[in-house]
Amino acid sequence: MVCRGARFAWGSRTYIMGIINVTPNSFSGDGVMDAETAIAQGVRFVEEGADILDVGGESTRPPSTAAAEGHRFGQQYGQAATLVSVEEELRRVIPVIEGLAQRITVPISVDTYKAAVAKRALEAGATMVNDVWGLKADPAIAGVTAQGKAALVVMHNQRGTQYRDLLADIKASLLRSVAQAQEAGVPQDNLIVDSGVGFGKTPQHNLELLRRLGELKALGYPLLVGASRKSTIGLVLGLSAEDRVEGTAATVALSIANGADLVRVHDVKAMARVAKMTDAIVRGWSG
Repeated sequence: MVCRGARFAWGSRTYIMGIINVTPNSFSGDGVMDAETAIAQGVRFVEEGADILDVGGESTRPPSTAAAEGHRFGQQYGQAATLVSVEEELRRVIPVIEGLAQRITVPISVDTYKAAVAKRALEAGATMVNDVWGLKADPAIAGVTAQGKAALVVMHNQRGTQYRDLLADIKASLLRSVAQAQEAGVPQDNLIVDSGVGFGKTPQHNLELLRRLGELKALGYPLLVGASRKSTIGLVLGLSAEDRVEGTAATVALSIANGADLVRVHDVKAMARVAKMTDAIVRGWSG
């Protein structure tokens, strides 16, 4: 895959996606509201080893009973998460994307499930769309991504936590998402799948999913894993979000061993080192 001039040779090493939350209520405690602070954070992340920056303007902390305006899947957002309008989300992310596009050369991803936000973000300099609803909330995202010749991440997500067969259900859902994206014109080479750790799943589901990630490689698409600072880590270790670095490191190492191509993380410097060491063990090291 080539994205903003950067070539991603899947399987050669693990790529790092740095998280930039332009929100006041991120579950991880790292949200910022000032554009210049977010831009500076992004520049630092690139210096620390980020290959992609993922900019989001709406907290996606599951679960919640709040309703999203115009988006029937919005109630999955988290307790203390405030759902925002398209206008507010644009106000948050566009200045950051524009500023980053002028200061860095790595690809910029927009973390949104709204086609209107994705379209404007691509115009502002983003070259990837990260849809946490895998086209279920706003299918028009696929067409917007295709028109913008951008890459697309489709994540598994669902209402509730009921499964007939966890991995089989996730694989079937992801296959529907990638088929929908390709029908809209997104090339297969521009598609990435995300197993959706922490979304529509119990802690036990999340742990099982991390153990069995290798089964998703059979889908034939690059695999993104985003377990960074997730609540399952907090439950196992009894730690707040800010103290989950070691737990996150364990998920990153195991994910790579089980076939992850890309990891989405808050602590870029530490996780880039974890990924590099794990790659040396799993993929080999030439010295």
